[in-house]
Amino acid sequence: MNEADAERVQAAALPEDDVVAILLRQHARIRDLFAEVRSTRGETKQQAFDELRALLTVHETAEEMIMRPVAKDTAGKEEADARNQEEKEASKALAALEKMDIGSAEFDARFVELERAVSDHAEHEEREEFPAVRAARSEAQLREMGARLMAAEKIAPTRPHPAVAGSPMAQWTVGPFASLVDRTRDAITGGGMPGR
Repeated sequence: MNEADAERVQAAALPEDDVVAILLRQHARIRDLFAEVRSTRGETKQQAFDELRALLTVHETAEEMIMRPVAKDTAGKEEADARNQEEKEASKALAALEKMDIGSAEFDARFVELERAVSDHAEHEEREEFPAVRAARSEAQLREMGARLMAAEKIAPTRPHPAVAGSPMAQWTVGPFASLVDRTRDAITGGGMPGR
């Protein structure tokens, strides 16, 4: 069983609207998209990258806004700060990749580095952050966090903004405005997440 399938199994064992279940399903989809970008070329590769970029950006923004403040209280400030820093670095890498020729060897090399970093980040969350949050919150609280996470994703930017990444306060302040610009650009160029 690969990591994406293991995440789907873990998510299926939880209530569907539980914040951790939602994040695990997204981790699995992110892994699927990394594999798709690595294994395709041309327009298909571009479409998969656009979906990955949008999903990663929305996912990380919502985590910073909803999950991270709770993780700071349950898993500790050091853990929360480490995850926020990783998300800031991923945002920088995504922004750089977005400007590259998707068919270039440089893109492929930097993309593999990003995939490794995102995979390590997800594993830290799943091993350290998620269990601490689940242990300290009731099922009702986890479901309420899930609803808040989904609401935050609807107003989250779809393109990387390294200047605000890694800062929950900046995400709340700047994120909705950046989202309007990103979603307008996505509608015009067709470079966003399906169904969002």
